[in-house]
Amino acid sequence: MSKKNLAILLRARMRSNNPSTKFSLSHFPKEIQSNSQENHSNEGIGNSSKFGTTGRVYDVVRETMHSAISASKTGVLDITLSDFQEGYFNLSLEDRGKLLLVLAKEYDVNREQVRELVKQYLGLENPASDDDSKEALSSVFYRTERNLRQSLRPTYEVLFERLNTHPGGLRFLSILRADLLSILTKENTPSLRSLDTFLKEKLGMWLSPASLELHQITWDDPASLLEKIVAYEAVHPISNLLDLKRRLGTGRRCFGYFHPSIPGEPLIFIEVALMETVAQTIQEVLWDNPPIPENQATSALFYSISSTQPGLAGINLGKFLIKRVITLVKKDMPHVSTFATLSPIPGFMQWLLSKLSSQSRFAEGERDTQSNSPSSTFSEKVLLPEEEQALMSLSDDSSSGSNGMEVLLNLLSVKNCDWPTSPRILPVLEPILMRLCARYLLQEKKRGKALDSVANFHLQNGAMVERINWMADRSEKGIHQSGGIMVNYVYRLENIEDYAQSYFGSGKIHASPGIHSRL
Repeated sequence: MSKKNLAILLRARMRSNNPSTKFSLSHFPKEIQSNSQENHSNEGIGNSSKFGTTGRVYDVVRETMHSAISASKTGVLDITLSDFQEGYFNLSLEDRGKLLLVLAKEYDVNREQVRELVKQYLGLENPASDDDSKEALSSVFYRTERNLRQSLRPTYEVLFERLNTHPGGLRFLSILRADLLSILTKENTPSLRSLDTFLKEKLGMWLSPASLELHQITWDDPASLLEKIVAYEAVHPISNLLDLKRRLGTGRRCFGYFHPSIPGEPLIFIEVALMETVAQTIQEVLWDNPPIPENQATSALFYSISSTQPGLAGINLGKFLIKRVITLVKKDMPHVSTFATLSPIPGFMQWLLSKLSSQSRFAEGERDTQSNSPSSTFSEKVLLPEEEQALMSLSDDSSSGSNGMEVLLNLLSVKNCDWPTSPRILPVLEPILMRLCARYLLQEKKRGKALDSVANFHLQNGAMVERINWMADRSEKGIHQSGGIMVNYVYRLENIEDYAQSYFGSGKIHASPGIHSRL
């Protein structure tokens, strides 16, 4: 695909975001259509006539799957695996779910065999150290243990192992797991969970850092690759061809992890801005033009990291990517001494609105009882007295309430509210939202780890919370997710491993004094 066609596709995508504009890929060259359709899990769907009528497709694919597991001849196996992949893509999502359920249940661990081997093992007598038959008895132990280990491996491991070495198999397994994750949201059974856990572990092993190739993505790369960067950018959407060129030009870097089995498509990529100081707003990164000369940069700012494969969810490729990129940038530009992020806080507003709503209900219930009984165990003071007073001074028709929490809840819940641009409201909300955001990042946890998914990602990689920035992302998405607040995480090379270990072991979150002072 040429860069001209890429520009056409970008403009088409921008128009497609307008509900009043009808958009169809059929209006554009076939080359664009094929590249765009590669992003969907239905890619590769072919003519189902090879597998018979629609009613027969599922049965044929199920038989092919069984053959792919049981076949022993290499030549026959290769054909069978190809047929299984093609057949799987011809299945409806409902039939894919049925097939994966069969795979999970009928090709699981043979538990009868496991029980029998456990009985044998428990019946063996441990040979005495002076026994002449010690070696013979030890060999029985080793043989039984080997057989027990083998029996604990599910039969579907054979299918995954064979597909991994088959052309296109790793990509297929990623799509299969994406389907599996989708099915689990509707049918969360133990057998499907076990299948997912096993496949996730396998993919994590096959995608070890040693098997991945780090590549700097530039404007000179094929347009088909650049189109994927546009399509998969998940944090700050690329608006046009000039925006893309700027992100790949002077003062900017883009690195991706590639695997030989999935050529031409990054598994994950990260965008980096070279700056004099750590940016406090995303506008500084995306809109300032031109950037500073690279030899004046002292900071490398990671402002976007995007995964391209839904089927690799939960496999932390970003951890290795960030460390590789830090090493590479430090080697090429020794004058860069600070490595930081400018990150979104995607769960903050959802958490805050939920907290305000629940506490408002508790407060209303206590008023209704009109009693002197102690407050509920679940009741808490979300706001400080001075914050309560400041919010009540804002109370009007659009943000009325009997207390500060209700005023804040109504203010933040109103659609198309102009508070982010109001000179009257903004100064009142800034200290309140910044304090609550610091609390959310440092104190709100799930299973001992940071509740916010992005925070958890960077903290487990060895970063620390350095600074939160007011009105750093004024986009509709930024206001909706985090009230416009963004956070800088800093990777200090001498502390990365220690911080990662303490967070993993005890959930300790390292943060700057400035963040702690907000609490």
